[in-house]
Amino acid sequence: MRPELTVRTLPESEYPAWNDLVAKAPEGSIYNTPEYLAALCEATGGWFRILVAERSDEIVGGIALYEERRRWGTVVSPRLLLYYNGPVLRPYATKYPSQRTSRRVETLEALADALHAEPYARVRLKPRAALADLRVFQQRGWRIAASYSYVVPLDDLKVQRERVEQNLRRLIDRCARQGVCFTDDDDFHSYFVMHLQLHERKGAPLYLPEPAFERWFRRLQAAGLARLFHARLPDGRSIAAQITLLGSHPVTHTVSAAADAEFLNLGASAFLRWRAFERLAELGYRGNDLTDAALNPVTHFKSQLGGELQLALEVQRPDSARLRTGEAVERRVRRARQLAGRAARALLGRPR
Repeated sequence: MRPELTVRTLPESEYPAWNDLVAKAPEGSIYNTPEYLAALCEATGGWFRILVAERSDEIVGGIALYEERRRWGTVVSPRLLLYYNGPVLRPYATKYPSQRTSRRVETLEALADALHAEPYARVRLKPRAALADLRVFQQRGWRIAASYSYVVPLDDLKVQRERVEQNLRRLIDRCARQGVCFTDDDDFHSYFVMHLQLHERKGAPLYLPEPAFERWFRRLQAAGLARLFHARLPDGRSIAAQITLLGSHPVTHTVSAAADAEFLNLGASAFLRWRAFERLAELGYRGNDLTDAALNPVTHFKSQLGGELQLALEVQRPDSARLRTGEAVERRVRRARQLAGRAARALLGRPR
């Protein structure tokens, strides 16, 4: 008989072993690494720990838990700048699918039981699409929800370019002819100006206040875990920019992008995305996750880049009674304020 699995919180001295697993696992990503989570926690005030399942002192799986204190308790959940936060499992080289499934299910059972005992107000886990078997959580009463993202393969850019819609290829080539250039630099301020502009123009969320956002980026860039790409006019002005997360996993993640509204028709966003793919391929990466594919115009643009639509399943443990009650009260208060505001505006708008 095989030794039983044990679950524990990983000490910092053993983070390299965890990173090695994350780099090799299909469901791994930079979001699972302590280096990334430390940068995020510095910017947000959250904290993290890594829960691992082991057999005979060998890590067979785990979850990097980013935690935040909310009014009604501590929560574990995806958030802006943390798109994935799900389990990572050791890959098994066996010709029998049943053996591989059995070992992965056993690891997930150990992790799910450990999480069940934790007094979190909310637990929501979203693994990458590679982890689709979440029956263990469903069996324990967790709810499953679907989300989507586009992932662009980078291993054959000649083939990939043919998958890009013709109009985008035309815009990419036009930008090049007009002298738009691609840069890989640290000009965070130009990026944030466009990020703020997008917030003011369309109500898109600000990921973080500028000082905290910049600290997050510069810490990751200094560690070789993030790149800031720009599309610039011949005079050097940035008209589109994106932040891409790297790491030791073969799939990168474009976590945020923005463009100058004045030049949206020029095609700089398409130009930037394609040149970023080329740069990432030069660096040896095999894929780029474009981050999220909710139905909207931005997602339509992402689809035109020829990526693969991938389904990621999010599992949600039932919230604590305190959190459910507190949020219900908050919703009622917000609703009452909205109704009072409408009534006041209607009263003030009446002729005297």
